[in-house]
Amino acid sequence: MFLEMDALDGHQRYKLMSAAIVPRPIAWVSSLSTTGIGNVAPYSFFNMMGSSPPLLVLGTMRQADGRLKDTAQNILDTGEFVVNLVGEASLEAMNLTCADAPPDIDEAELAGLALDDSCIVHPKRIVGAPVSFECRLRQHIDAPPETLILIGEVVAMHIDDHFVDPATLRLDPVAMGLVGRVHGPGAYTRIAIHRQLDRPLYADLAKGTSVRDSID
Repeated sequence: MFLEMDALDGHQRYKLMSAAIVPRPIAWVSSLSTTGIGNVAPYSFFNMMGSSPPLLVLGTMRQADGRLKDTAQNILDTGEFVVNLVGEASLEAMNLTCADAPPDIDEAELAGLALDDSCIVHPKRIVGAPVSFECRLRQHIDAPPETLILIGEVVAMHIDDHFVDPATLRLDPVAMGLVGRVHGPGAYTRIAIHRQLDRPLYADLAKGTSVRDSID
């Protein structure tokens, strides 16, 4: 099947692309309004974009009337936010923060979340998140009519001690129980490693050496 994007409406494009590009990690973003009201919301249009500098990207969508969602507005206004990763134990609480609450409602209170102070930025981080990234807005890209892309620079990272080897700085994403979005509304998956492949060297490939792999 060949599909030309201009021949589809926004809902059709969303349905097809979000079902094809899976799994998507979830950024559980905490931010603050200019008046100090907290906001917590999950975004699955999210990923790491580089390490030098350390960059994260969020894709946010406008409301039906064209207004920015609270998270995007807060980040543009203050230049700060925290990306918390979502463990399986927090899935239901995260889902509560999806609610279309008005701007004067703090979703952390709505979902019964405990928050802790960040070390560099003002928005708080979510207690129980296996990893939290304190971020400052580096750049934004406005892509009308719906999308605002926010690029954040990570200025600090918090990791639950249970999931990191302090000597090697190796993390265990499977032990974290991280969840990601898949197709359809409300569909999630847990991260699991089923197969591991060594990265090939061209010199080995040129000699006809096979790439080793293992299946857990």
